[in-house]
Amino acid sequence: MSGRNRDTNNAHPAREDGRVELVPLPRRADAPDGPGTEGHLVPDRDGDGPLTGPQAGPGTSPETAVARSSGSEVSYEIELDESPRPGRGSVPVDAPPAPDGQRRPVIPPALWPRNIGGTTKRTAGRWAHITAFHTVRAPWYGMQVATYSLRGLYRLVAQQIAWWWVRNHFTLLQHAADANDTKEWAKVLREIKATRLWRGIVLIGEAIAVALCLPLAWQTVPGPYLAGAAGVAILLLARHGRPVGRTIVGTAVVSPRFRKLNSDIVLRAYYAAGLGRPDRTDQEVRFGSPMGRDARNTGSQVVVDLPYGKGWSDVSAAREKIASGLDVHLNQVFLTPDKTSSRRHTLFVADRDPLAVPVGRTDLLDCKPRNIWRPVRFGKDERDRLVTLALMWVSVLVGAQPRKGKTFAARLLALHAALDPYVKLIIVDGKNSPDWMKFRLVAHRIIFGTHPNPNDSDPISHLLEALDEILAHIEAVNQQLAKLPATLCPEGKLTEELARDPRFPDLRVAMVVMEEFQVYFETEDQAVNKEIAGKLSRIQAVGPSAGVVILSSSQKPSGVGAGDVGRLFNRYRDNHAVRFALKCGNRLVSEAVLGGDAYAEGFDASSLPVGDEYRGVGYLYGATDATPTVRTFLADQGDAEKILTAARAHRERLATLTGMAAGEEMARQARDVLADVQAVMAGETGLQWPTIAARLAGQMPEHYAGLSADAISAQLRALGVPSVDIKRDGQVLKGAKAAAVAAAINRRKVNGG
Repeated sequence: MSGRNRDTNNAHPAREDGRVELVPLPRRADAPDGPGTEGHLVPDRDGDGPLTGPQAGPGTSPETAVARSSGSEVSYEIELDESPRPGRGSVPVDAPPAPDGQRRPVIPPALWPRNIGGTTKRTAGRWAHITAFHTVRAPWYGMQVATYSLRGLYRLVAQQIAWWWVRNHFTLLQHAADANDTKEWAKVLREIKATRLWRGIVLIGEAIAVALCLPLAWQTVPGPYLAGAAGVAILLLARHGRPVGRTIVGTAVVSPRFRKLNSDIVLRAYYAAGLGRPDRTDQEVRFGSPMGRDARNTGSQVVVDLPYGKGWSDVSAAREKIASGLDVHLNQVFLTPDKTSSRRHTLFVADRDPLAVPVGRTDLLDCKPRNIWRPVRFGKDERDRLVTLALMWVSVLVGAQPRKGKTFAARLLALHAALDPYVKLIIVDGKNSPDWMKFRLVAHRIIFGTHPNPNDSDPISHLLEALDEILAHIEAVNQQLAKLPATLCPEGKLTEELARDPRFPDLRVAMVVMEEFQVYFETEDQAVNKEIAGKLSRIQAVGPSAGVVILSSSQKPSGVGAGDVGRLFNRYRDNHAVRFALKCGNRLVSEAVLGGDAYAEGFDASSLPVGDEYRGVGYLYGATDATPTVRTFLADQGDAEKILTAARAHRERLATLTGMAAGEEMARQARDVLADVQAVMAGETGLQWPTIAARLAGQMPEHYAGLSADAISAQLRALGVPSVDIKRDGQVLKGAKAAAVAAAINRRKVNGG
């Protein structure tokens, strides 16, 4: 009777606390004896939910347990495997160790010594708020009590008079009249008069008692008691006189309301979403765990087993329909795939929209030194669990629409690196905004925009210089690691100790921040675009292993460049190991940021909610096996300035301040393309463009690493050197003649260039 319903109301009474429990069933007659034949409870996989189980042991009968909930009269008996065929012997296996039950702390965590201060502060703050709330409204409460007490007195008198008058007596008289029964009519009238008589006597007695007792009490009862009795009487009259549904005292703290789920509601939602059919046994939706509250008491969760043939792609596509069936908002429904089966997943339904709850400011505001080798506290997920992000050995891409928190998220990671005095920061701000201006305090290099501006006189040249310096740094790190003895570098890799060793300043970790990096692939000079694209791709390919952390952000992560530039742009974008996508404009942009695999797994950043309360909310993909929906910690412009000021002080104390932040002159020797080409020609009458590019890259890699034939051709033609046919080794290709290069140099001298 797998998957069928049966009544267990009498056989298995529900627990008083409303929680779900598993009840072992009797063993079948053909089940072997011995230990392990009863179902038992095991903790859930992530330790964040109710106990789940049963777990089968040797000899467990197919009917291992019944999942029963006090919120429903329906129980589900689940048979995980087919019954053994008669005559087939048992296969001996090692019995799994019995797991220990999850023990609750003897002293609640809120009362632990390290938490008692926060608990006291929160409790005192709550009661202070309640006291202030009601104190301010006390005069209004008094006016309401006075008004409702007079209304209550009036209602009490009116009810007494109505009682004396015998309400509905007219109905009795009219019934007798309609029946033309004069005797009955006369009898009813006599009874009414008699009833009014004795009730009138009762009311007169009440009036006499009140008239005698009030003066007597006024003279004999002490004042405090009399005042107390009067207060109680007034409050009772006020309660009697207040309108239905109205309260006198308001609520200072409103408790959140949430929908309590049970198995019937979940099944209704899944069947309404088309994920199963209740009328077919093989298409039933079943549960892999009892339903219960999560450990943080923020919502309800249950493990759901879809019918055979249904999987993760089906349920992720039906998330909105499931939310509708549960009668909650889409933002409250979260699905997590299970590693044991494609048709199994965990359904978590939050009590309220968790993504609209701010997580507060970053802990970096304590301004203490950080270590880039340790994960950064990035935010909290939909279950209010801390989300950390390791920055070493990876590159991070942040993408979103404008004003959705993209720059704040990227800057939070850069601030963590800034507080590590052993990290060299290179900031490239393509949008030339104030968001990164304060990084001048610590940045080794900082570049703003794509055109000359008050913040940067020649940003493109400075960017190329910075990229050359990074490439040289990568080469220096690899060479120095190769020379170190095995005692210092046992695996030939950069370690935390080496990166922080003052004997090896060249081995420090470097972080390259590329804010709105797509603008450097779309400059007016296609040759420059290609050169930048080639160098960035090379840095991304070999940089992480040399301790270069790349942090890129973009609001336009696709459709950039053409030809080789577009290819290199896509390669640079797609090779980021970790992606963080906030609200995107459409599915294609979301795929460009997160990758196509993320969309296939059900993660579409264009479906994230819209609104100011959702800024800083996004999917973090690639950092771990899970893809949490993260609410990032906040660090605004003022917070960033405070953190960076402290970061500079840390670097000054350790003498690790370098580059522009230390006031060093970062300008390098200017490139003279004509003179360089003339030098590599070495007396030849002419060279083809590929040969010129190869010689420049080989002889002057600090200036021309990654230079292509098309790029050098474009630069020389812009300087007046024509592209002509050059024959070498029996092959005719375009190139430049030495005479044309010399003529261009002479023209520049004549014109004073």
